[in-house]
Amino acid sequence: MADELEGMLNLFGGAVARQGEGVEVRDPGVLRGPAMDRLVRQAVFGEPAEQVSARWLLWELGQATGVQPATIHDLYLARGRGECGGFTVPAINVRMLAYDTARAIFRAAIRADAGAILVEIARSEIAYTEQRPAEYVAVMIGAALREGYTLPLFIQGDHCQVNHKKYQADPVGEVGEVKKLIAEEVAAGFYNIDVDTSTLVDLSQPSLEEQQRLNFEHAAEITAFIREHEPEGVTVSVGAEIGEVGMKNSTVEELHAFMGGFTRSLAALGPYIGISKISVQTGTSHGGMVLPDGSIAEVKLDLAALEALSVAARAYGMAGAVQHGASTLPSNAFGNFPRVETAEIHLATNFQNIVFDHPALPAGLRAEVLAWLDANAQADRQPDDTPGQFYYRARKRAIGPFKRAFWDLPGEIRDAMAADLERTFGFLFEQLGIAGTAALVRRHVSAPRQHHATLRPIAAVAEDDPDAGE
Repeated sequence: MADELEGMLNLFGGAVARQGEGVEVRDPGVLRGPAMDRLVRQAVFGEPAEQVSARWLLWELGQATGVQPATIHDLYLARGRGECGGFTVPAINVRMLAYDTARAIFRAAIRADAGAILVEIARSEIAYTEQRPAEYVAVMIGAALREGYTLPLFIQGDHCQVNHKKYQADPVGEVGEVKKLIAEEVAAGFYNIDVDTSTLVDLSQPSLEEQQRLNFEHAAEITAFIREHEPEGVTVSVGAEIGEVGMKNSTVEELHAFMGGFTRSLAALGPYIGISKISVQTGTSHGGMVLPDGSIAEVKLDLAALEALSVAARAYGMAGAVQHGASTLPSNAFGNFPRVETAEIHLATNFQNIVFDHPALPAGLRAEVLAWLDANAQADRQPDDTPGQFYYRARKRAIGPFKRAFWDLPGEIRDAMAADLERTFGFLFEQLGIAGTAALVRRHVSAPRQHHATLRPIAAVAEDDPDAGE
């Protein structure tokens, strides 16, 4: 690694040097130039030794400048105590054009003086976007450094989900796969984890407690696992989920049934810290409901239920309720979330749509993507799908195979896409009320400085699951 690392340090022309276990940044301004672009590219597309060196250097540059992976746990508990509110934290799934998209997020954040922002990737997205956790963390840090962002980074493992079908075949093995993924994520710097065992809710059972039993028992088991693997000085923000996205709407009674069982189950395992938020279902679906022409149907979001669920969640000391599947809602819907004190919403598909549907995307590349889907994604085609429905639903499968092709687009094309993304992020940050939350982050969040002698490889990498929740 030494030779590769020396070459990467030279990218910054003497402004960055080794110091002890980390690095010294003599001129932070140099991190905002093209050298950072080259370093991030090596972290993604370099040879294995180059990737390790680049990811190590990006981590240490972040540690030296305060752009450190951090947990939002303490800020969420402060909200649960009523010390802050009136905003909804966006959790942004960065799927494609990851570096350009993340740079657009941080530019919009700087302009809004916003710090309460999560960037995340789900178990399924890791598979079909071909972004393992160590790569993802490196790219997010690099993007923040490139834009001069100086706050801690909240990087989240979204939908660390137990696959229901695989659980039925091998319960221990499938829960073990989720634990492997979480171990990999936490080791890489994901200090915010959404545990999703809501797929195990059994509505055929006669009582709410029995319906939620497998959900709360395994959520407690996985929470204890996280507590045993989190770094010293870090309390990972853990979320649980009571209703699977796209299914039956959640109720306050279900939340109480889950929390009662979860609290007892976790206490039986040890004196572990619990969860800081809870995901619910109030009418949305991942990616939206696709109409025959490929457009998205209007969503009937139950805001009264969402408000009641957030109130119930705060009674347990949590920040409130979390809404998934929100990015394809109409633009006039987002201001409702802070009004009803929703703690967090998850936003993904619309940003992917901005890139795939952008007028600057070369026609040749678009045609290649569609041809690849025709040849490789037929499992996503439903019997009555129109071409518009099929391509809209399936095109996420092309993100990984075409990752380099999108990164290699000419700079002016990527800049046009990023400009539209930045405008969208800026609008969302305003609507969600997170402008000015940088001060809250500084007040409630501290990120201990950690060195990575090397980014430790995980002995057993989790099995990919492209169909787990996103």
